[in-house]
Amino acid sequence: MNILFCSVGRRCELLKDFRKTLGDKVRLIVTDNSPYAPALEFADVSYQVPLIHDKAYIPMILDICKKEEIHAITTLIDPEIAILAEHRKEFEAFGVTVLAPYEKTAKLCFDKYEMYRYLTEKGINTVKTFGCFADFKKAYDNKEITFPVFVKPRTGSGSVGARKVDTLEMLEELTAQDETLIIQELMTGEDMDADIYVDTVSHKPVAIFSKKKISTTIGGANKTISFKDEKLFTFVQNALTVFEFNGPLDMDLFYQDGNYYLSEINPRFGGAYLHAYGAGVDFPLFIYHNVKEKRENQPCIGAYDKDVVMMMYDSVVIKKQKEIQSNMVSL
Repeated sequence: MNILFCSVGRRCELLKDFRKTLGDKVRLIVTDNSPYAPALEFADVSYQVPLIHDKAYIPMILDICKKEEIHAITTLIDPEIAILAEHRKEFEAFGVTVLAPYEKTAKLCFDKYEMYRYLTEKGINTVKTFGCFADFKKAYDNKEITFPVFVKPRTGSGSVGARKVDTLEMLEELTAQDETLIIQELMTGEDMDADIYVDTVSHKPVAIFSKKKISTTIGGANKTISFKDEKLFTFVQNALTVFEFNGPLDMDLFYQDGNYYLSEINPRFGGAYLHAYGAGVDFPLFIYHNVKEKRENQPCIGAYDKDVVMMMYDSVVIKKQKEIQSNMVSL
């Protein structure tokens, strides 16, 4: 199976997991805008490409798919997900499975306020959200929400710009400075997430791995502990019925007052997917079954041990500059 990872960045361990599961049954082809992305060193073939919004970007990715006989493509950054979804038919014309959601779902996942409106319309518990200061002020005056609250960019990722706000004056100042901020109820319950695989043949979730966050940094959780709850599995499966996903995704959740609340969905490999893999939830194998063998995976929801802890740490790649440059393939 030839799989293309776009915008591979620092996701070295993810590539190692694919190699560990599939060995010589997989070729790892990767791209990045920078020749200094460390994960390039763990691939079979690497390409330096333009920024994702460059008009030459998609034509170049399609050329790579053709040249490398790619079977499946995915991305590891949020802004590129909708781009792959928009060009799905072009990739499929080359026989490439796009491991990304369908277009409407992709756009909802990237726009946190539209996601809130959609979930509310569908009757799925979510975090109360306001798209502007005026709407928040009206609800505040009506005693529908109190401080502190939480603000973050409407289309941001990696927790950049997210912060707690304690006063109306500070909130008004922040939203005047940045109109892209949305305002959310501050959730005080348990912070957790789920790694989910939606089968590309059956289009149903076949694996759900849930974990509580012990510690987080900018960009996501770095220490987590696995747990199992049938109520969570049911909530996740119900929420997924109103979307069109295809492959791996990461769902951020809160547990508060006896109920689960969906916060965000990142429809790609989550940064802490490594925990799921380490506990035996093997997405690389699911992808191989779907993409190379053209068969659906059997559901294995909750098929892992609870109380498995992940403790993430950094490592390094050391190379001479001329070695880095010589390893990049040109089209």
